[in-house]
Amino acid sequence: MDNTIGLPQRANPVLVKQATIFAGLPEKLIEDFQQEFQLHEWQKDDYINSNILTKRFFVVMSGQLEIKQSNADTGKEATLDMLYAGDCLDLMVLLDDQPHDIIISPLNTVKLLSVKLETMRQWLWTYPAFNKQFMPYLAKKMREKEQQVSNLALHDVTTRLGRIILEHINKIKFYTGREEEAHHHHLINGLTDETLARMTGSVRQVVNKQLQLWKQADIIDKKRNQLIIKDLEALEREAKYTQDLSNTPLAKS
Repeated sequence: MDNTIGLPQRANPVLVKQATIFAGLPEKLIEDFQQEFQLHEWQKDDYINSNILTKRFFVVMSGQLEIKQSNADTGKEATLDMLYAGDCLDLMVLLDDQPHDIIISPLNTVKLLSVKLETMRQWLWTYPAFNKQFMPYLAKKMREKEQQVSNLALHDVTTRLGRIILEHINKIKFYTGREEEAHHHHLINGLTDETLARMTGSVRQVVNKQLQLWKQADIIDKKRNQLIIKDLEALEREAKYTQDLSNTPLAKS
């Protein structure tokens, strides 16, 4: 099912302010902006035609999107990006106005705001306050791409896989269990071995073997498409990870 055509629902200012790139803008500007937005809801396994990205600019409000490319000859797929609440789709088309041949894959129910692409460009050109708020997000995504390339070139699969899991935790900030154990048990849903392999630049068998080793070491617990991180510090050591997650807030399950 292709759910990319604009739905009749319109966004209200409260909803628009929930999007990171709009949150700090003056109320009057947000009220003006919200009149241009439409609401969308994509379900897991929906077919989303990437041609819509040449017409509309999307901001993820909730859920997760995997952005992929595939080799038609081999069938091999690679994950280009994983989008979470607050992320934008698609920066490349916004900047160069060229089609972007990607596969848009919702991993669960995804809710989005969209606006005409040309309107989004006009906002960036016309409103310095919006441009100033948008640029740090653009820089953040560029740094993420730099880190992704660096990880692929400089680190082994164990390190890359550990970093991907930790980055996922850092972005979704979803912990499960008792509050006093908030920094020991972290729940990850929906990332299959195949998805993790695409994100890692490896294959499912190698990823599964590493996950099983971590399970045997009591670092994680693995049940179907669910990972429970039991020893965050051990996983950070495996990933050679330096970013501190200790201040990330607990979310009740």
